[in-house]
Amino acid sequence: MMTDRIEHGSGNVFADIGVPNPGLALAKTKLAAKILKVIQLKGLTQAAAGKALGIGQPKVSALMNGRLEGFSSDRLLRFLARLGCDVHISVSGPRPRVRGAVRVRAS
Repeated sequence: MMTDRIEHGSGNVFADIGVPNPGLALAKTKLAAKILKVIQLKGLTQAAAGKALGIGQPKVSALMNGRLEGFSSDRLLRFLARLGCDVHISVSGPRPRVRGAVRVRAS
């Protein structure tokens, strides 16, 4: 039986499914997506991308297929820099009684 009820997400699928640190998980996903986009724009093979990033082809394959367990945010940021991207990090001042958030905006 179908219902007319529509579920609305939070805007972060990782929060919606209960992943710990959902902001960080989404940020890593966005960084990896940008890396993939740059690799594709440059027309790099996985082997050539691995050489540029300083990792082996199997790790590039994992990265390109969204398997990010072995990649820290810091490492992903370094990969973007190695691919010629400028990375800007901005930290706001603290807000009272509110926990901060991690966000990535990729152009």
